[in-house]
Amino acid sequence: MPPRIPTRPRTPIHTGEPRARDAPAGDLQLLRLLHLASPALPIGGFHFSQGLEYAVDAGWVRDEAGALEWIGGVAQSTLATLDLPVLGRLRAACDAGDFVALTRWNRLLVASRETAELRAEDRHLGAALLRVLAELDLDTAPLSTAFGHEEGGICHATTYAFACACWRIDGLASVQAYAWAWAENQVLAAVKLVPLGQSAGQRMLHALTARLGALTSRAIDLADSDIGVCSFAQSIASARHETQYTRLFRS
Repeated sequence: MPPRIPTRPRTPIHTGEPRARDAPAGDLQLLRLLHLASPALPIGGFHFSQGLEYAVDAGWVRDEAGALEWIGGVAQSTLATLDLPVLGRLRAACDAGDFVALTRWNRLLVASRETAELRAEDRHLGAALLRVLAELDLDTAPLSTAFGHEEGGICHATTYAFACACWRIDGLASVQAYAWAWAENQVLAAVKLVPLGQSAGQRMLHALTARLGALTSRAIDLADSDIGVCSFAQSIASARHETQYTRLFRS
C-alpha cells in the first residue's frame, strides 16, 4: 500500500518555555502559510534568477519597466499556466492521500522544465523544503518514502502542497501565497541585477499583486489539457546562463 499522508502534524516539541494560549485555527493556518511563503525560509530560493540574470546581461531587461514586463510575462506564460494549476492538483492529491496522482503531477512539473538549470532549481527547493518541514516536526516520512527513488526528484510545489495539506491551509490562499513568494523572489533578483532601488522594487510588487490575483483565479480553473508552458525567452536565457561569464545566481 502507498504511504499515507498525515492529516495533522505531530505534537510540537516543548522547549520548557511557558505556553501561550492556543491561537484560533484560522489564525494559526494563516501564520503557517506566511511562514511557508517567507523569503527567510532557508530553502535557497534567492540563489536562482530563472533566466533573469542572462536577460539583464544580454540587454533584454534594462530598467524597471523592462523588469516588470519580463516578470509579468513569465508569470502569465509559465507560473499561471503550469505551476499554479499543477499546485492545485498536487494539493487535491495530498488531501485525498493519492500518491499515484501526486507522483504523476510531480513528474509533469519535472518534464515541463525546459532547461537543466530550471529542473535543478525545482529539485533543490523541493528537497530543501522537505528538510525544513522535518525540522519543524512535521511527519515527512510519506513523501520521503514515495519520492526516495524518484528519478526526477521532488518538486518545490509538491513539498509545499504537502505542508499546506498537513496544516489544513486554505487551498486558494496557498496558491496565492505561492505566486506571491515567486514574484517577490523575482523582484528581489531584479533589484540586484538591473540594478534598481528599493522603491522601484516595491512599485513592481504592487503592480504584480493586481496581476497575480487575476492569474491565480484563472489558474485554478484551468483544464488539464490547457496546462503547459510557453516562455521561449526565459528558456533561452536559462540555457545560456550556464555559460555566462559572470554570475551572481546559481546555474
